[in-house]
Amino acid sequence: MNEIIEKIKAIEAELERRKKGDRLAQYNRGEKIHEKQLLFHRCTKRNRWVFGGNRSGKTECGAVEALWIALGIHPYKKNKPDVFGWVVSLSTQVQRDVAQRKILQYLRPDKIADIIMQSGRKDSPQNGVVDQIIVKNAFGGTSVIGFKSCDQGREKFQGSSLDFVWFDEEPPEDIYEECLMRVIDREGEIFGTMTPLKGLTFVYEEIYLNRKKNPEVWYEFMEWADNPFLSEREITLLENSLDETTLQSRRYGRFASREGLVYPEFEESLHVIEPFPVPREWQDMISIDPGLKNPLSAHWYCTDYDGNVYVIAEHYRAGEDVDYHADAIKRICEELDWKRDGKGRIEALIDPAAGQRTLASAKSVSELFYERGILVDTRVDKDVFTGIARVKSYLNLKNGLPNLYIFSRCVNMIREIKSYFWGSGESPVKRDDHSMDELRYYLMTRPKPAAEEHVSAIRRDKDRLIRKLRK
Repeated sequence: MNEIIEKIKAIEAELERRKKGDRLAQYNRGEKIHEKQLLFHRCTKRNRWVFGGNRSGKTECGAVEALWIALGIHPYKKNKPDVFGWVVSLSTQVQRDVAQRKILQYLRPDKIADIIMQSGRKDSPQNGVVDQIIVKNAFGGTSVIGFKSCDQGREKFQGSSLDFVWFDEEPPEDIYEECLMRVIDREGEIFGTMTPLKGLTFVYEEIYLNRKKNPEVWYEFMEWADNPFLSEREITLLENSLDETTLQSRRYGRFASREGLVYPEFEESLHVIEPFPVPREWQDMISIDPGLKNPLSAHWYCTDYDGNVYVIAEHYRAGEDVDYHADAIKRICEELDWKRDGKGRIEALIDPAAGQRTLASAKSVSELFYERGILVDTRVDKDVFTGIARVKSYLNLKNGLPNLYIFSRCVNMIREIKSYFWGSGESPVKRDDHSMDELRYYLMTRPKPAAEEHVSAIRRDKDRLIRKLRK
């Protein structure tokens, strides 16, 4: 009898150990509960939408819903074997960085039967673009989660019969209509999670107003305050970085239209200064946005004792190989007398995509840089919206001056920041944004500038010198 009891205890201990490492099992359990996520999961309507602000938790519930259905473990609905569903993103890049990333974060590796890649390697799917994930269904078979991007066009959405479609952000109307046809045969469902940034589109008419009075349509608004995992301090930080028009959509998930510059706070007369000899102690980090056919953008960042950031040099070039870029970075480091680590290597931040190995190359860009004496760190925060908020906090004026200065010789960064516009969906237009990406990577490693009330004599003297440089 004692032996049986001990075995039961061992099994329970093992189950508890596995549960602790299982993000899906821990979702919305514990002391903090996201009530609006549960409303979405419990809803039995077949066309459900969450209109949410950034960081409201909308993408989390979309990813979990897709996995619960595919794995056959939905706690609030009748489960089915051998499920086939699609996850639809605006582009393959957005797919990789948002929806695909969330799915892989919540999916335990032992639940994966196979992965089919569009690009990249299946042993590191988070760095590539996934075509399909085959998961083990609770009924003993397998289910397929396919990934689609709207930039493929309507034709790529034809033919299949589906159990579900998850739209991560608002799709074009023709693709939405095509996906409605895909779920008819299996009596499947449509659900979407989006920040309404395109104005009064077909989703506004079809879902929010429900002009056709479809009994299967349901929606919920989700805002920052609904997310119990966002601190009041973080909400205040984000809120102070946005104007009222932007807040309506990006905080509250309300239908609004947003166009214009991402960084209207940037003023060339304030933020651009002439180069001056920077103390070696201010040297901080190089940040790189990799590119071979597209430009590779690298900038050298310094920070003074008051937390002001200076962008002092740049390397910006397209159409060259890693050898060329490594030599250029080393040359600029020599000119700046830039710091190195204990082994004589140059340290830098770089986009995580640089860690991806492809079929065309046995080594990743990160590995190639490492072999050339440049130690790149891919552990950067790529959250676009939070990164933009951080950049804005450095551009905003405190006591008449900002916390971010760009040397006038960094002409490509200056050009990009002046022409960086909001696009559709969650992100700015993906064009001439290479410097803007690595600027975010760097500033996300820095704390938010403090609101300064008292100005020291040293700071006043420094401000005077900066104004002199600006003139």
